[in-house]
Amino acid sequence: MSFLRKLFGPSRDEIWQQLCAETGARFVAGGFWNGSKVEATHEAWTITLDTYTVSTGKSSVTYTRLRAPYVNPEGFRFSIQRAGLLTGVAKWFGMQDLEIGDPGFDEGYVIKGTDEQRVRQLFANANLRALVAAQPDLVLSVQDHEGYFATHYPPDTDVLLYVVVGVITDLARLKLLFDLFAEVLDTLCTIGAAYETPPNVDLR
Repeated sequence: MSFLRKLFGPSRDEIWQQLCAETGARFVAGGFWNGSKVEATHEAWTITLDTYTVSTGKSSVTYTRLRAPYVNPEGFRFSIQRAGLLTGVAKWFGMQDLEIGDPGFDEGYVIKGTDEQRVRQLFANANLRALVAAQPDLVLSVQDHEGYFATHYPPDTDVLLYVVVGVITDLARLKLLFDLFAEVLDTLCTIGAAYETPPNVDLR
């Protein structure tokens, strides 16, 4: 065992490879231009885990990202974040602050959406709420773009997106994140806000 591994523990790639070995996901090694990523298939969708870095000139910030494009027939969008987090999600136009009727959950999270009924239907799923609560940092949303390094989607396709500062190497947390994405996508289908059809996109 190397000195650095003893000092800092397993690397990101080692943890992500272990994640793949335990879940059946696919590890894609990075190259000179692209970092490593994990791709997991759930029903018709591909959930991709990777990182990206934003440079401000004097410093840089690395983010962990999960994303899953899906066919969004009605253009329903939502965002959820822990109460008190300062993010740009809260500034989206066309989104209103919503409550789902669970006092504890409503107090702990800021939920926005384009359709109040759909939001309530989505978060009526108790297992989904438990998976949300299991994440110490959460900014989860549906968007028509990915911000930095944006992928262009067809008009009927949006992306379920999770972004957090730092590199996640907690194996248990990563597994729960993939479970959360699967639960959200399944529930969106159940409430008629997604089609179980593979989207025609290529995530780079």
